[in-house]
Amino acid sequence: MLSRTRSAPPRPDTHLRSRSHTGRPGLRLRVAALLIALCATTAAGAVPSPARAVEVEGMRFDDAARVGGKELQLNGTALRAGFLAKGYVAALYLQEKARNATVVLGTSGAKRLQLRMLRETEPPAIVRSLRRGISDNHSETQVQGLAARLAQFERTLAELGTAHKGDVINLDFSPQTGTVIAINGTPRGRPIPGEDFYQAVLRVFLGERPVDPDVKRGLLGG
Repeated sequence: MLSRTRSAPPRPDTHLRSRSHTGRPGLRLRVAALLIALCATTAAGAVPSPARAVEVEGMRFDDAARVGGKELQLNGTALRAGFLAKGYVAALYLQEKARNATVVLGTSGAKRLQLRMLRETEPPAIVRSLRRGISDNHSETQVQGLAARLAQFERTLAELGTAHKGDVINLDFSPQTGTVIAINGTPRGRPIPGEDFYQAVLRVFLGERPVDPDVKRGLLGG
C-alpha cells in the first residue's frame, strides 16, 4: 500500500533541463544586445575618417585644403633635389584632380601650391629660380606684361626673409582675392591680381620647360 503512494524520485537531469529552459530567454536577450552593439560599432566605423596625410621626406601633407572658401584635393607631391642637397617638397591642391598640365593651367578656380623647405634658402636664390622659370616658359611680351606683378611678388618673397628647414610657404589663388603668399600660415604682402599671374607661377613647375621634370610629374600625380 505504501509503495503505491510514494512518489517516484525525480530524474537526475530534470532540474538541469528546467534551469536551461527558463534561461534561454535571458541568453537570447544577451545575444541580441551583442548583435546590436556590433551593428552600432560597424555603423560608427562607416563614418568618414578625417583627412589622411601623405608624408614625403618627413613632411606631412593633408589630403585636403581650403582656399577661398573652396575645398581642394591633394593632386600630387614632389621632391625638388639638386646635385648635393634636397631643396623642398612641393604639393599641388586643386578643386578637381588632374593628370595633365594643360588641364591644370587651363582650369580656373582656387588652387594652392605648397612648398615645405628641407634646407635654409636665401630670398635671392628663390627669386633667381622664379625669374628663370618664368623666362623659360613665356615669351618676352608675356614677361613684360607680368613685370609689375612679378616685381611685387619678388618684394613679398624678399620680405619673407631666409626660409628655414620646416618652413611652409603657401602660394594660394582664388578668383576673389588673387594670389596670396603665406609663410607658416601668416599671409605676407598684398594679394596679386589676375589668374594669368598665378598660371605664370605654376608654369615654372608645370610648363613645357619646368624647373624639374620630376617635380612636374609628381605634382601631376605621377
